[in-house]
This record gives sequence, structure tokens and C-alpha cells, in this order.
Amino acid sequence: MNILPPALQEVIDAFGLLPGVGPRTAERYAYYLLRRDPNSIHKLVAALEELPGGIGYCQKTFALVPAGQELSDLYTDPRRDKTVIAVVAEPFDIVAIEKTGQFHGTYHVLGGLVSPIDGIGPEQLHIAELVKRIDEDKVVEVILATNASVEGESTALYIQQQIGDRKVIISRLAQGLAVGVDLEYADQISLGRAFDNRQTL
Repeated sequence: MNILPPALQEVIDAFGLLPGVGPRTAERYAYYLLRRDPNSIHKLVAALEELPGGIGYCQKTFALVPAGQELSDLYTDPRRDKTVIAVVAEPFDIVAIEKTGQFHGTYHVLGGLVSPIDGIGPEQLHIAELVKRIDEDKVVEVILATNASVEGESTALYIQQQIGDRKVIISRLAQGLAVGVDLEYADQISLGRAFDNRQTL
């Protein structure tokens, strides 16, 4: 016997697929939508339907861009310094750094971190493209802005090895980011301080 109508249960199940959303939270989300004006639900549905086809990736930085756009605005902007690259794990790390207003270089999104336990090896990340950019854009500094975690540290070490003996300053965010904190959730002051106190490796 179904306690809830199938239409509602399907919405609860769908919300339950989201990371960090447990059964009770999924039920609250579904019930919240049920009580909303149907127009707001249609708007949400329309936005979700457009999401897969409306997003693309920058061919240089792998940041998120509107579908059909080749390069990120943060890369083509003449005010950005292409000789300085902040290497981040995920696209939303860029948003966190941009909110500090303290970085004026460009970005490179790896698409994750090296994590053998999750089956993610270096070859699945955009590390080879980073090394190619270093040569093409005559990069002078690479800031390894990966999370302060085991995966973040091992990824940073691997990138150092791949850069090799190129005459590039390799620095790492420091002082201000607690171990285990994802960039996405770091406060702006701590993140800004981490950029100011980055260390050469």
C-alpha cells in the first residue's frame, strides 16, 4: 500500500539523489514545492530542463560557459593576467575565489582531484592541458588552489612533477584555509588571506 501518491514519492526520490539530502530533507523539499504556486514549479522544471543543453566548458580553462561559447570571459578579458594561473578542482571554486576580488589572473579547472579510492586517476583530469597552457601562454606562476585534503595535496604534488623543470613559480594557498575545508565553503576573508600568503613550492 502506498502511503503517498506516486507523483509525490517520485519527487521525494529525485531530491534524495542530491548529495547531502537525506530522506527527511527530501520529503520537506517535495512538500514545500507541493504547497507552492504551480507557476513557480513550472519555472523550476523549465530551468532544470534547460540545464544540460545550456552549459558548456571553456576549451582553454574548462570553466563553465554558456553552451556554444568557446572561451571563458575570465580568460578573454584583457584585464586578466594570462601568465598567472590558479589551478582549481571544480568550476565553483572559481566563484569562491572571484568573490575575494584579490585574484586577477586566469583559472584552470582540473575537473576533480586524484582519488584512487574513487577510481579517479591523473589521466582523467585536465593536467596535460594545464602543462600545454603553461607553454603556450608563457605562464610565470601557477597557484595550486586545490583543497587542503589528502586528495588535494596529492594532486598538487602530481602537477608539480608534470611541470618539471619549466621556469615557472609554483605556489600553494596557505594560512587561512583550515585542513579539510573545501574552497567552495571557505569564507572570503580566509580565502583572501590564503591568496596573499601563498607559498612558493
